[in-house]
Amino acid sequence: MYLHQRKNWWVFRYDKETVMNKLGPVRAKQGLMLGRMQSLGFDFQDEAMLANMSLELVRSCEIEGEVINLTEVRSSIARRLGMDTAGLVPASRYIDGIVEMLLDATQHYDKPVSDERLFGWHNVLFPTGRSGLYAIEVGKYRSGEMQVVSGPMGQEKVHYEAPKPELVPEEMHRLINWVNDDNFTDPVLKAGIAHIWFVSIHPFDDGNGRISRAMTEMLLARSEHSAKRFYSMSNEMKILQKEYYDILERTQKSDGDITDWLLWFLGCFDRALSSTEETLASVLAKARFWENHRDLVVNERQRKIVNMQFDGFFGNLTTGKWAKIGKCSTDTALNDIRYLVGKGVLKKNDAGGRSTSYSLVTTTMNLQ
Repeated sequence: MYLHQRKNWWVFRYDKETVMNKLGPVRAKQGLMLGRMQSLGFDFQDEAMLANMSLELVRSCEIEGEVINLTEVRSSIARRLGMDTAGLVPASRYIDGIVEMLLDATQHYDKPVSDERLFGWHNVLFPTGRSGLYAIEVGKYRSGEMQVVSGPMGQEKVHYEAPKPELVPEEMHRLINWVNDDNFTDPVLKAGIAHIWFVSIHPFDDGNGRISRAMTEMLLARSEHSAKRFYSMSNEMKILQKEYYDILERTQKSDGDITDWLLWFLGCFDRALSSTEETLASVLAKARFWENHRDLVVNERQRKIVNMQFDGFFGNLTTGKWAKIGKCSTDTALNDIRYLVGKGVLKKNDAGGRSTSYSLVTTTMNLQ
């Protein structure tokens, strides 16, 4: 018997003491992370958000076996949020669409969920009306049976069988009303419950995992009363993909007790918070650098090109590259560089002559 076949299956049970003992420290860690990020200043917060939202979308697609271009995703998000960042490239219509889904979920986190909103998300995931080689129902709840299977044709293993299609609208309305109206469940727990609830209904022909993770991001944004995203749950879920699928399957075949799922979800959230330093390495390094040089007077061109060194958009820094990127003469570029060398920001590399290049003099500073 599957979870959804039980009477009042949506009245989930869990060991409150065990779950709350895990939730308390994680919520405290979430608060510390938010405080730390807010200390970086608005520009660095925007860069941190751009890095993590890009990672979130790429990893969520990778969980479903779809590889998308990180640079295109980053460029699309930056343009849509009005961020002035280096290295923007054109993005495909499809990338722009799935970026729109994530931005709608996170930037409008306090907006009610509705059938139409979810249908909009589904439409941008499948703009051609096809999933791979197959035509699917797009922008509507499925009208057919749904099984989650794996294995070669003729030897498929059924992991899960979703509710009958005629039950889906009622099941979704119950979930949507709970997401919009429940004010008693801790918002982080609500994100975990909504995730298992949504994928158990499996309301669409395809894309259920990606939409469930977008809903998770929306509810975590609600838990922080902030549209700024500084960590990626999908990145951790991708790393633990087998565990993710295993715990979903076990829970969907359980007697309605979702304690193990919530503990796994909170553990994943904990690891996502811990990974902030790693995923935001260049942003934090840049913040440390400018904090160490907070009294340094630089022009806009110098600041831009120094920042690009952290973002890794080019190799060795030469006078010619400086002039091209800064849209200035070679003499002006050399003056910019000499000034920063004199201030101890840049250093001349060993090779000389036409191979003369420069690199940043980086120091460390603890932002804890």
